[in-house]
Amino acid sequence: MLALSRKANESIVVGHDVEITILEIKGDQVKIGINAPKSVPIYRKEIYVQIQEANKEAVVGGASIEDLKKMF
Repeated sequence: MLALSRKANESIVVGHDVEITILEIKGDQVKIGINAPKSVPIYRKEIYVQIQEANKEAVVGGASIEDLKKMF
């Protein structure tokens, strides 16, 4: 993991087209702005994890690995 220090109104660039700017620092909260193409999905991590789990459930359909092996 790369750890960077930034102050309010400073940015970092990821790749060629994603810019993350520190908008505000207030106590233990940091407000960030993300400028990226619409084709780049951006999620809070807890939402991303929920999406991944829902996708896995949809693919497996609640079946265990053993159930899937029995099908084949």
